[in-house]
Amino acid sequence: MKDRLTTAQSKGVMRRWGAPGIVMFAAAVALAAPSVALAAKQPRQTAEAVAQREAGEPIMAIVSIKSQQVTFYDSEGWILRAPVSTGTTGRETPAGVFAVVEKDKDHHSSMYDDAWMPNMQRITWNGIALHGGPLPGYAASHGCVRMPFNFAEGLFEKTNIGMRVIISPNDAAPVDFSHPSLFVPSKEAIAAAPSRADKLSAEAEVAVSAADEAKKAAAAAAKDAQSLPASLRKLEQQKARADAENAYADKLVANAKTDQAKAKADELKQKAATKAADAATQLDAAKAAAQPKRDAVAATKDAAKAAVAKKAEAVKAATDAKLASEPVSVYISRSTQKLYVRRNTHKPAPDGGGEVFDTSIEVPVTILNPDQPLGTHIFTAMAKSDTGLRWSVVTIDEGDNAKDALDRVTIPHEVWDRIGPTALPRSSIIISDEPLSAETNYRTEFVAVLSNHPQGGFITRKPTAPPVEMASDDGFGGNGFGGNGFFFFGQRDPAPQPVNPRRRGGQYQYYQSTQPVQRSFW
Repeated sequence: MKDRLTTAQSKGVMRRWGAPGIVMFAAAVALAAPSVALAAKQPRQTAEAVAQREAGEPIMAIVSIKSQQVTFYDSEGWILRAPVSTGTTGRETPAGVFAVVEKDKDHHSSMYDDAWMPNMQRITWNGIALHGGPLPGYAASHGCVRMPFNFAEGLFEKTNIGMRVIISPNDAAPVDFSHPSLFVPSKEAIAAAPSRADKLSAEAEVAVSAADEAKKAAAAAAKDAQSLPASLRKLEQQKARADAENAYADKLVANAKTDQAKAKADELKQKAATKAADAATQLDAAKAAAQPKRDAVAATKDAAKAAVAKKAEAVKAATDAKLASEPVSVYISRSTQKLYVRRNTHKPAPDGGGEVFDTSIEVPVTILNPDQPLGTHIFTAMAKSDTGLRWSVVTIDEGDNAKDALDRVTIPHEVWDRIGPTALPRSSIIISDEPLSAETNYRTEFVAVLSNHPQGGFITRKPTAPPVEMASDDGFGGNGFGGNGFFFFGQRDPAPQPVNPRRRGGQYQYYQSTQPVQRSFW
C-alpha cells in the first residue's frame, strides 16, 4: 500500500489509513455464555490481525481505551492489531502521549507481588507499560496495557526504544497531512551530516584536551602562589616590629639625660634603624617577586575559563551534529507556552535502565489566542517523499483541528533552522494544551497525559526517586566527551505539572512528582 500526502483542509474530513487485508491470528472463542454484567463490559471483541504485506519497523502504536485494542503502524499504514486490557476503574491507564523507554523480556513486578509481565515495554518510569497478560475482554489491569501473550512475544523484537505510543480515550488513527510549518529537510544537509559530525567531534576532542591542560596550568599556578599570603604576612609582621623598635629607639635618644645614656640610645637607634630598613627591603622584594605569580594565577585562571567555554561550545556543536542523524521530537505546550526538543543519544542512563535523551533545546513559543484549546495532535514523519517527508497526524483530544492548531503556533526560526534541515522519518511534532508530565525526565522522550481523563494508574504508583547528579564542577557530564561522540548534560527535572484549566471536577489528577523514577519501584 502506498499512501500519498494530501493537504488537510481546515474543516474537511481526512482519509484514514485503511487495512488492505487482514489475516486472523486468533479468534475470540466463548467458552461459556457471559453474564449480563460481563456482556455489558465487552460489547465487542477485537481479534488479532496482521496486514497482508511485508511489514516495516513499527513507528507508532495507538491504544484505544474505548475499543480495548492496540494497532501498530509502520511507514505505510497499520501492520498489527490486537485486543488489550487497560486499567480498571480507579487504576485507569492514563490517556496521552508516550514512547517506549525500556524493554525487558522477562519482567517481574516489584510493586504487585512479583507479578509476571513478559515482554514488557515500559512507557513511564513510574510503572506504566505494554506487556503480555491475561485479557478478560474488558479493562482490568492496574494501569498497564496488557496484550495477548503470544502477540506481545512476537512484537517484542520488532520495536525500538523511542517508538511512539499514543493512548487515546477513543478510536484514533493516523491520517495523511501536510502543512508549511512541518520540517522540510535538505538532502544536502543530510548528506553532509556524517562528515560534519566527524569534523566537529575531532574539534571537540581538541577543545576538551585544551581545557584539561588549561585547568592543570591554573591549578599549578595557584599551588605555586598558595604560600604567598602567609610569607607576605610574616614579613609585614617583621617590618612592623622593626618599625616599632626603631620608634622606641627614637624616644630613648630624645629622652637621654647623660652622655652615657645618649651613646647607648644612639647605638640602639642605629641597630633598630638598620633592622627596620632590612625588613622593609625584604618586604618590598617579596612583594615584587609575588606579583608575577599573582599575574600567572590570574592569567591561567582566565585562560582556563576561556578554554572551558570553548570546550562547551565545541562539545555542544559536536553533540548537535551527532544528533542530526537521529529523528527529532518536538513538543509544544499551550499550558507552559514553551517548545521542547528531544533526541535520543543512545547513551545508557548512568543510574541504570533506559537511555539518555538530549534536552538542550527549550524555548518560549507564541500561540495565537492562548486561552482557547488547541487539542492534542501528534504529527509524525512517516517516510521520505519527493518533497522531503510524508507526514501523518493523530488527534486524541478536543480543540482546534490539526491544521488550525498548527496555524496558531509561531515557531522560532532559529530552532527550525537548527533541527529542520536534517529531520528524518520518525521525527515528530506534538501540539497539546497539556504541560509535560513530571514523569518526563532525562531518561524519557515526552510524557504528556490528558488532564480531562482519569489517571488512576498514575495515582497508585509510588513517589519517584531523587535525581542523579550527572554534571561535574565545570558543568560537563562526568563521562566527558568521547566514546561514541555523544555528550550530555545532567538535566534538571521539570517543574511540577500545573493543573490544566480544562480539567473537570471530580476526575483523577495524575501523580505530580518532580523527580525521575527508579526502575526498581515496580
